[in-house]
Amino acid sequence: MWDSIPNVRREGDVGAEVGGQDPVDARLGVRLAELRAERGWSLGELAERSGVSRSTLSRAERAEISPTASLLNRLCGVYGRTMSQLLSEVEAEPALLVRAADQAVWEDRASGFVRRSVSPPHAGLRGELVEGRLAAGADIAYDRPPVPGLEQHIWVLDGRLEVTAQDAGHRLDAGDCLRLRVWGPTRFRCTSPEEARYVLAVVLP
Repeated sequence: MWDSIPNVRREGDVGAEVGGQDPVDARLGVRLAELRAERGWSLGELAERSGVSRSTLSRAERAEISPTASLLNRLCGVYGRTMSQLLSEVEAEPALLVRAADQAVWEDRASGFVRRSVSPPHAGLRGELVEGRLAAGADIAYDRPPVPGLEQHIWVLDGRLEVTAQDAGHRLDAGDCLRLRVWGPTRFRCTSPEEARYVLAVVLP
């Protein structure tokens, strides 16, 4: 399991500057470069497919920046993976059991979003569970799903969450569950005065 997960410091197409090369960022950069090489794409071709600049892609592959959630989401879309699958590929031995204390946590401090990978990581499986936490007033948006037609079940445990998908808004209170097939942009916003905590079940089509 991971000893640490890089913090995501701001959203957008660029990653966050890192003071020294993080080992997880380094392994992730190597894997991103491998995926591009496997397809025979140049940085320019990947930039056209992902909408991310060549310089940002190059710096991410060299681990000169810590990728943002938005950047990884775009690359996952190009490579046909969920974010958990991509991140699991930098680990050699997927575990069958992951204790709570060992579950990988990814924090996007700029948006107030914390993502915990609950399911043991495995690149070959279709389903996974993720715990999301959004601070009061936090708002996070994705311009596309990592895999078109991705099935999501969003079960709110605490607080209140507003989810927008396919131009339709859904208000979810504690205990409510929303099921979606995601084809386009999505937005998650905490509309309660306290933190919203939810379970996201993801199933590949």
